[in-house]
Amino acid sequence: MHAVVVIESCFGNTSKVADAIIEGLRSSGADVQTYPAGSAPRRLAADLLLVGAPTHNMGLPSSASRDQAARKGAAAAASGVREWLAEIEALEGRVVTFSTTTGGMLAGSAGKAIVKGLKRRRISAEHGGDFTVDGTPGPVAVGELDRARQWGRTLGAALQL
Repeated sequence: MHAVVVIESCFGNTSKVADAIIEGLRSSGADVQTYPAGSAPRRLAADLLLVGAPTHNMGLPSSASRDQAARKGAAAAASGVREWLAEIEALEGRVVTFSTTTGGMLAGSAGKAIVKGLKRRRISAEHGGDFTVDGTPGPVAVGELDRARQWGRTLGAALQL
């Protein structure tokens, strides 16, 4: 099974979650390839395509929210998932999204925003889940990396069937 992970991270929390998911996928026998969203190909094909980003302002990071994060010490890229979504030509395979969020009813979800963005491009995707971070800079909440690792194992096992 071949999996591709496209990731955007500002404070490193979403990258840590992605790494845990990848670890779970690999433990299930998956071959995993990763791309930072700012340099991900416009065409991708795999058995599983995972797209993840941090939640900013209840949705996807924008250039303004990345600038704001950088002023708070983040290593934010110039472009991310939002810009990549606007340029996608084709995604082939099962597409699942995830995101990091501070939690709560009003926090929003970058993962859900990615699903909406893909639907606008007529690409089917499902929201896999959100992983909680403790505050804007993090760290990832206790137990969330274990949950991400287990989710990766579950995704990998399902694709092996």
